[in-house]
Amino acid sequence: MRPAGYLAASAALVACLLAGLVAGAAGIPVKGVLLALLDRLPLVSADPGLSPVEYGLLFQLRVPRVLLAALVGGMLAMAGAGYQGVFRNPLADPYLLGAAAGAGFTATLMIVLVDVDALVPLAAFGGAAGGVLLAYALGRTAGRGGGTATLLLAGIAVSSFLSALQAFAQQIKVDRLQRIYAWILGGIGSDWSQVRMVLPYAAVSAAVLLAHGRVLDVLSVGDDEASGLGVNAARARLVILCAASLATASAVAVGGLIGFVGVVVPHAVRRLAGGSYRVVLPLSLLAGAGFLVLADLVARTALAPAELPIGVVTAFVGAPFFVAVLRATRTADP
Repeated sequence: MRPAGYLAASAALVACLLAGLVAGAAGIPVKGVLLALLDRLPLVSADPGLSPVEYGLLFQLRVPRVLLAALVGGMLAMAGAGYQGVFRNPLADPYLLGAAAGAGFTATLMIVLVDVDALVPLAAFGGAAGGVLLAYALGRTAGRGGGTATLLLAGIAVSSFLSALQAFAQQIKVDRLQRIYAWILGGIGSDWSQVRMVLPYAAVSAAVLLAHGRVLDVLSVGDDEASGLGVNAARARLVILCAASLATASAVAVGGLIGFVGVVVPHAVRRLAGGSYRVVLPLSLLAGAGFLVLADLVARTALAPAELPIGVVTAFVGAPFFVAVLRATRTADP
């Protein structure tokens, strides 16, 4: 892909970020936002002309929320591209290997048993990572080689089991069902601590996945061909799955269960820019970030002052897209 394509995608993301900062129940002037951001740069001084209320709203609520939405969306989309490359399936998504079910179960347990807000993201992170590890261990044990089909089936089995445990846990404290469902439907907070928490995991997982774009291209032609080109297919898949699962667990921990981003965004990018993962991975990162910033903007403005769960917004877009991809996939099958 030519550099102009990456520049266009980056410019689109910047426009989405700016829209997320400016628009809302209380609008902030575009010029004021731009000057306030410039004023925060080293060796730059600018008068944004914002009131103290607008300034506080911008840097205490809007900026962390938009950054968090961009990080979560970028990680989910890039993880989805990684899973689709490993499983060679355009319908694979970040929740395939038990990450969502594991996060849902442990977050529900935390809400039911302890009910401490600060511990819910940590519990979700541990549950998502644990669900993926359990699926991988089961796949390795059952399939003796950890093939993609075996891993996929193990992920489905683990997800079903953990979802059943979550449903059971919900019955312990039925008075907390509303809070549990609010977390399950997803939501982006406005907390700088969550941005700082997720940023290192996002950086590590993005670096690993971006470095394996060529490997995914090689794996797409078959394991025998990959071995002929000097690629250890089993080890490469393990590394990519670990990086994608780390990104998923981090995103789930701070955003809840936000579906369809990992399916819709990589598939749309592949349609527009071709199938090479050296292009799909970075563009999915940029497009996923912009997509979720806009989805969050819709979630907090569509019914203002009430707020929609962001998972509802992504489902409105993702469900019809998923059906269209499924129909196209079935049509292409012999």
